[in-house]
Amino acid sequence: MQEFNFKGIKYNSPVELALNTIGGKWKMQIIWLLQDDPKRYGELKKLLSKVTHKMLTLQLRELEQDEIISRKIYPEVPPKVEYKLTLLGKSILPIIDLLNDWGEEYKSVFGQE
Repeated sequence: MQEFNFKGIKYNSPVELALNTIGGKWKMQIIWLLQDDPKRYGELKKLLSKVTHKMLTLQLRELEQDEIISRKIYPEVPPKVEYKLTLLGKSILPIIDLLNDWGEEYKSVFGQE
C-alpha cells in the first residue's frame, strides 16, 4: 500500500488514519456515549469517571478538530456547552457497535468471573 498525506501527516494506510482519528482509550467511548443525545462536559466526566479533566478536554478538542463531534455554546451564565456527534461521527457508530459485539463475545468465551 502506498503512503499518503492527510492534513500534513504521513500515513501508511487508511487504517492508520482511522486509528489516529478515533483510537486511544477515550475517543471511542466518548463517541459511544454521544450516540443517542448531546451531553454536557460534566455528564461526560461523570460517565467516564476514570478520565482526567485534562485528558477529557484534550480528547474532546481533537474529536471536534477532526469533525467527529460538534460543540455548541449557549449564551448563559454560567456558560452551557454541549457536545454531539456530527454526521461523520455518526458514521463511526456501526464500527464501534461491531467492536462492542466482539468485546461481548470475547468476554463470554475467555472472560473469568
